[in-house]
Amino acid sequence: MSACLFYHPDGYTTAGKNIMGRHVAGESFLRGYLRYGTSAELWIHVVDPEHAKQFRAHLENVGVIKSTHFIDHASLGRLAMPGSLFYPSPGIGGLALKRSLFGHNLWSLCGITHTTCSAGAMDSIIQMMVSPIQSWDALICTSEAVKGNVGRLLDSQEEFLRSHLGATRIVRPQLPVIPLGIHAHDFAFSEAMRAEARASWKIKSSTVVVMFMGRLSFHAKAHPLGSYQALELAAQKTGTSVLLVECGWHANDAISGAFAEAAQVASPHIKVLNLDGRDPHQRSQAWAGADVFVSLSDSIQETFGITPIEAMAAGIPVVVSDWNGYRDTVRHGKDGFLIPTLMPPSGLGWDLAQRHALETDTYDQYCGYTCSFVAVEVDAAAAAFARLFQSPALRRQMGQQGRLRAQELFDWRTIIPRYEQLWQELAERRTSSATSQESAKSSGSWPARMDPFKAFAGYPSAVLKPQTRVGLVDTDIKSSMKRYHELASLAMVAFALRVLPTHEEIAAILAAAAHGPQPAHQLLATLPLERRALVFRSLVWLIKLHLLRVAD
Repeated sequence: MSACLFYHPDGYTTAGKNIMGRHVAGESFLRGYLRYGTSAELWIHVVDPEHAKQFRAHLENVGVIKSTHFIDHASLGRLAMPGSLFYPSPGIGGLALKRSLFGHNLWSLCGITHTTCSAGAMDSIIQMMVSPIQSWDALICTSEAVKGNVGRLLDSQEEFLRSHLGATRIVRPQLPVIPLGIHAHDFAFSEAMRAEARASWKIKSSTVVVMFMGRLSFHAKAHPLGSYQALELAAQKTGTSVLLVECGWHANDAISGAFAEAAQVASPHIKVLNLDGRDPHQRSQAWAGADVFVSLSDSIQETFGITPIEAMAAGIPVVVSDWNGYRDTVRHGKDGFLIPTLMPPSGLGWDLAQRHALETDTYDQYCGYTCSFVAVEVDAAAAAFARLFQSPALRRQMGQQGRLRAQELFDWRTIIPRYEQLWQELAERRTSSATSQESAKSSGSWPARMDPFKAFAGYPSAVLKPQTRVGLVDTDIKSSMKRYHELASLAMVAFALRVLPTHEEIAAILAAAAHGPQPAHQLLATLPLERRALVFRSLVWLIKLHLLRVAD
């Protein structure tokens, strides 16, 4: 089962300087879809013609040859052909409003979560409850934890709608859990590559390399203090020489300085090497040379966590926090260790939410303040590191088990079929539902985008009716046609021709009016039924040009 992909270059590339998780996920997904998608043709929705050119160029670059159909805003109704629109964001409420202009049951909408704690993300999720979302739409949740978070947001909004507005019928989308995927073969590194990486770092063969991959942000990704303290304790306990490789990027010099300061204070005996995670070569070096992977995430900004899976695919045992999506992917004691986390009970963070809502605090501050109240057990992390430092055999065993798990469960070869199965299930739900048949009649129901002739019906002093008698201004049809062509060529008139009748239809109207004043609907008698509504409204345009006049 295929779907139309919403394509904006920014959503599918890691070429920029400020790489976010959504960029990594989008680029990886597109590569996986082009490789493992079963449809013989591609459907792509773009909002800018330039994006279509860029997509074609991308297909050429990756060597994909498939029949490709582009849909823009002007041809949105063609989405009924693929039957589903995949939007790489949770914001499908607005798309449901656009769909309402054609019919709710013509295609399904499928979004996906990334971070869910930003104001924009939370607003887009609850907006679904006041948009014409249908049961044949879906918001893919990348982990069980984020599904719970989305569910609580929807529960809160539903309670508000029922108590404040008396709402009785509220429709939710499906919330399937499908993890993000990886290309497992990208993380196969040879012994020669390992030796080359470690040689470039000038370390002894006995040195254990612990590696973190990703944005180096203490407020929005993972506070490093727990890692530094745990590594120091484990190194001192075991007498192990440890190199910590932080492969990522800092947003600014202040954050870079904060990391360096904390490492010096909390882990003075641990050597730290910084690599640029935006450089493919340095990323590969980090993966190839690492013995242990660490990510003690404590941020609400995290929802899934792709790097632990990448580490598993590279055959590296992982030490990660028992935190949201990480617990869906890492098996404690098999692929590595899940380190317990702790946060305050519900009801004690209202001031943080309020400051964020009132924009007293920025999004970054909100994330940072919140993660300040999330603890990762340092002693448990130190014990996990110590076990791995002391046992190369355990590192190999866990690495092998993790690699097999990553290949079997998280490779796009396995994940893309789950997307296609979901789209098929949504299509079956859409076509079989009795509600779907009722929704076919519900086009044009976007409240804030009402028919202007309805929305502003109180503005004019009169409204053209089928019984309104209309006649020619000129005494003969020849004069009328001559004036029509003169007026229609004016720039201030011609700009609107795309929403007006054809020249042939205008000629037919004027010819009918030449027989004398008559009810407006009679002027349309010779036109095809499907064109009469458009031509009827254009009688007002002809009156505007003083080619016709109201006879009564």
